[in-house]
Amino acid sequence: MSEKLQQIINKQQIQDDPSLTDLDDIVQLVGFVIGDEEYSVPILSIQEIIKPISWTRVPQTPNYVLGVFNLRGSVIPLIDLRMRFGLREQKHTEDTRFIVIKDEDEVAGFVIDRLTEAIRLSKRDIGPAPEAAQTSDTMIEGVGKQKDKILTILKVAKLLERTF
Repeated sequence: MSEKLQQIINKQQIQDDPSLTDLDDIVQLVGFVIGDEEYSVPILSIQEIIKPISWTRVPQTPNYVLGVFNLRGSVIPLIDLRMRFGLREQKHTEDTRFIVIKDEDEVAGFVIDRLTEAIRLSKRDIGPAPEAAQTSDTMIEGVGKQKDKILTILKVAKLLERTF
């Protein structure tokens, strides 16, 4: 687990919450922003979170595939989530991060606009994807309710699918 991710976990809601007494009832997520929306993925799917590094373009790939980068000897595809979600491309800022996600043997890096926080939700606070998004191609796992905000929880397997 990356140092940045560990800092977020230590700093955020991982404190004891009396309403979350049954550990089997808790889902741990990492939140991040793309455009104006906040999304999240399960914390266990994250290999690490890093500041942007250089990458190499790969010809004849979808426009949202920026290319590949080398992470300690592993060549990893890099996907711009803004473009994958149909938003316009944006220059990287001080807040931009690469979030490396792994599911079984699949791994890819995703460009996110900003990391937000580690999140603990009770399973009862997570609802299904909106009806309009309940197709086999949807990337939405569900919608989490947290205090005064709504969080879109993404399907890791769908994010990693068809990267090339």
